[in-house]
Amino acid sequence: MAYRLGVDVGGTFTDLLLLDTEQGRFWRHKTPSTPRDSSIGILQGVTAICEQAGVPPSKVDVFLHGTTVATNAVLEGRGARVGLVTTEGHRQVMQIARSFVPGGLAGWIVWPKPEPLALLEHTVEVTGRMDAKGNEVAPPDPEQVREALLRLRDEGIEALTISLLNSYLNGAHERLVRDIAEDTLPGIPISLSHEVLPEMQEYERALTTVANASMRPIVGGYVRSLRAKLQAVEMPARIAILRSDGGLMSSEKAEEHPVSLLMSGPAGGVAGAVWVARRSGFSNILTLDMGGTSTDVALIEHGQPRRVRTTEVAHLSVRASSLDVKTVGAGGGSIAKVPELTGALRVGPESAGAEPGPAAYGKGGVLPTVTDANVVLGYLPENLLGGSFKLDREASRRAVQGIADVLGVDVYQAARGIIDIVNENMFGALRMISVQQGYDPRQFALMGFGGAGPLHVNAVAKLSNAWPAISPVSPGVLCALGDATTRMRAETARSCAKPMPDVSRNDLLAELQEMAAIVRDELMRDGIAEHEITIEFEADVRYSGQAFEVPLPLTLDELRADGLEPLARAFDAEHKRLFTFNMDAERELVNVRAVALSAVQEIASVPIERGDGDPVRAKIRDHRIWADGEFHDAVIYDRSLLRAGDVIVGPAIICEMDSTTLVLPAHVANVDDHGVILIRPA
Repeated sequence: MAYRLGVDVGGTFTDLLLLDTEQGRFWRHKTPSTPRDSSIGILQGVTAICEQAGVPPSKVDVFLHGTTVATNAVLEGRGARVGLVTTEGHRQVMQIARSFVPGGLAGWIVWPKPEPLALLEHTVEVTGRMDAKGNEVAPPDPEQVREALLRLRDEGIEALTISLLNSYLNGAHERLVRDIAEDTLPGIPISLSHEVLPEMQEYERALTTVANASMRPIVGGYVRSLRAKLQAVEMPARIAILRSDGGLMSSEKAEEHPVSLLMSGPAGGVAGAVWVARRSGFSNILTLDMGGTSTDVALIEHGQPRRVRTTEVAHLSVRASSLDVKTVGAGGGSIAKVPELTGALRVGPESAGAEPGPAAYGKGGVLPTVTDANVVLGYLPENLLGGSFKLDREASRRAVQGIADVLGVDVYQAARGIIDIVNENMFGALRMISVQQGYDPRQFALMGFGGAGPLHVNAVAKLSNAWPAISPVSPGVLCALGDATTRMRAETARSCAKPMPDVSRNDLLAELQEMAAIVRDELMRDGIAEHEITIEFEADVRYSGQAFEVPLPLTLDELRADGLEPLARAFDAEHKRLFTFNMDAERELVNVRAVALSAVQEIASVPIERGDGDPVRAKIRDHRIWADGEFHDAVIYDRSLLRAGDVIVGPAIICEMDSTTLVLPAHVANVDDHGVILIRPA
């Protein structure tokens, strides 16, 4: 049998999902994350889930992993000390940066500019120059290059970036400097800008490559450590890491290009949502991935998640493909407080995390969190994770009572206030990826997952009017499912920067085919058979004079038949949807990309047993919850005993090992053929 193990490390829990790809069986497990070294929690989970399934680790073929190691390195400022090699006259490229100040209409009078990842004292210039067409104007001086690199060695750099002018057109000079650096700086990881980002715009290329270099020692060390620990438990599985754009890359490639992993964690949930939506017949989905620390939201249109060409983490914005995911500090562990200055209730972004966690966890936490508010209101029963994790209801009540005393309300009103605020925060994030992008939320369903997503999906669906509210099977480990079911992906890019009428159709076709061969070979080196690889193409288009581009799909058939006219029409339509207008200006083809994808991982999907519509067999006990200003009689159900066609009238709580789904009063939930819960207004 073939087994795939998906592992997603979150701020509070590490989720694991083991798939039998032939029979469609799966096993799931959640274990507390170990923030100091996430591989410890992973190994604990691997041991537990293999024992649970009766599958020895040696039988696992592929280990698929979504990780926040790169993200945390940026957020915590733990990147390596980077040396930067630039072309003579361009030493201040990182300091000049872009003249962009956040906060419109002078909202930020004083803005402390973030410190560049490569400091000026760690930046050196080398001679040599390529012109704007990639032709050599002057060769580098090897001795001068060596002297410059020795200065960086004396500065104690831990990683090296080589970013020379116009190298995206011709990387010969960067390769020459690399060859000298390998001799001069042995053991130092080297990143070349024409390999990391072969596109125009010197600052973006330099910044992206510097960010890549700063993460290489940390990500490389983590991947090698994980590989060794898996081998120690006799799991020689091929390791693949989830990229920011929702594809997979080999662990060896991840060591070289960690900048592609900045949004690895959130991408897993979106990939899992696509898999679930495809089987349940939904093509337009808004996703609500709520964990212990934060909530990630994304938009899936026609079965495809939106991708963007810029990845943003804190103050860092790099040119790398990623899923269009927005994150807010709203999770189960988000802490509620009432600042003395305002006297108004606030929730997050600070989180109790995994240690000590919410007061309900009984690990020493005393601050009121979203989880504690859910416990007080009766939305969370006492037993979680299939009864292996018990909640301390009295501790939650004491924590929330502190908020109630400050506000002068009872404990239930205080708890409801906490929930209302966190729901509004998530709704605001959903508006950013829907309304502000020209989409109407009413034309989408809303899927809630993560440990806390199904608890809040019904309420957030009411705010956004996106129906049905969907709770997938195993929502708490859906990110791990996404890791286990997505495809290997490789991409390369070329800059064109020409008005469309000046682009030669034959030259462009030849260039795209050359790029296709490059990415196809990359996946074949990772062990993917050639017949399993498909190639897609993208183009970045803008109006002449614009400083930004719109990414669009590009097909060879359309290009051969009609040239760039279909692309021009698609650009006009997308520009009008995004910005409500078109310009009377020439269109420019800025960049083209080739993307190679492995075959879709087909997994047997066995429909669940059909019932008679009455969920009474799944009833655990009667219960009471507080909603709409009063108590309501409710029922707690065991999700594993529900059958297809069952109708659950709210208020109700549906429990499973890894999450809890709340159906509010005046709402009804239906169970579809695959066990997915669909909630709609009664």
